[in-house]
Amino acid sequence: MSVNTVVHLNFRGDAREALTFYQSVFGGDLAVVTYADAGNTQEPTEANQVMWGQVIAGNGFHVMAYDVPSHLPWDRGRNSFFVSLRGETTEEITAYWKNLSESATIVHPLAPSPWAPLYGMLEDRFGVVWVVDVANEHNG
Repeated sequence: MSVNTVVHLNFRGDAREALTFYQSVFGGDLAVVTYADAGNTQEPTEANQVMWGQVIAGNGFHVMAYDVPSHLPWDRGRNSFFVSLRGETTEEITAYWKNLSESATIVHPLAPSPWAPLYGMLEDRFGVVWVVDVANEHNG
């Protein structure tokens, strides 16, 4: 089994610009899924914003990012990043989730999602927000 942690940066409307910039600096491949692509548009003006994006480079650089929708709170100084924990199997991720969720605030319960076999979000007892999911062919 293999597990990876990746910095997940949160923006309000400029995630694509940031990811493009990071790609220009570090090289690698840029992948972006918009809210419209995922069929998850709640605010029409945000349809083309980034619901999920990443840059992965052969030199080891990897960063993820998204645009926090306007219906969710966002403060650049408070919740400008998540720690993304991605595993290969549902069993592996479920075990990590169980341990991380002790004394945590569950933001989104661990459950199947349109983009991953399992996805969840929690704020651990230290105030760190974890985005936990199972890799698939689109987000691996």
